[in-house]
Amino acid sequence: MRALVVTAVGAESDSVLTGLTPHPDSPGPEPRTLPPGRPRTKSGEGYLITRRDLPGIAFDVLVGGVGPAAAAAGTATALALAENPYGLVVSAGIGGGFVPAAPVGSLVVADAIVAADLGAQTPDGFVDVASLGFGRSVHLPPAELAARAAEATGALLAPVLTVSTVTGTADGAAALAARHPMAGAEAMEGFGVAEAAAAHGLPVLEIRAVSNAVGPRDRAAWRIGDALTALAEGFRVLGPVLANWGERHEQHRGQR
Repeated sequence: MRALVVTAVGAESDSVLTGLTPHPDSPGPEPRTLPPGRPRTKSGEGYLITRRDLPGIAFDVLVGGVGPAAAAAGTATALALAENPYGLVVSAGIGGGFVPAAPVGSLVVADAIVAADLGAQTPDGFVDVASLGFGRSVHLPPAELAARAAEATGALLAPVLTVSTVTGTADGAAALAARHPMAGAEAMEGFGVAEAAAAHGLPVLEIRAVSNAVGPRDRAAWRIGDALTALAEGFRVLGPVLANWGERHEQHRGQR
């Protein structure tokens, strides 16, 4: 099976690739760009993608950009230009955790990928886009895959919220928690990745390493290095889990 892993920035991609490297000191393949021949620039043209081959599964790790729109565009481009079909798309990176369920340095695997701020403000409060009748606001990863990934990595299995504006106040955090009381984390790309995957008929998974608590913006309390290390460790054990799931998934499809 081939899996596409989509991160927002290069530091997240590097952590994923570190986790997917059997021997960290061994050189990996050179990254390439999509479309071919268009190097990624500061203006965001082109997409950087690097491959890792593990037993039973090949990973393409894409730097797709920050936010749901960039993530959707990058994911859709990679899927459309793929020389061979993918069997799974994974949104991965760091994010904010809803404490105490998801403390800094922990991992969260999504059992639901939620567009938390896509909708409308009304006198009665926020109404999501699905309730407005304009589309969907939730994507559900394969339940068995999400559960196995969470168990293998020691992650919290919970909804991950996608927001276009990161929460930076106590009131904002309280409002999100009230609307999504089971949420484990927030980030900015998962729903965009999931929309692109769904358009291509592919299952999606999201995993987040917690770098800070959702709430008042306090840069001094952020632990980005710890979160990136946790992300790498998570992918160190995720490879065999995804390979095993992919093998059984393909067998099931072949029997239908």
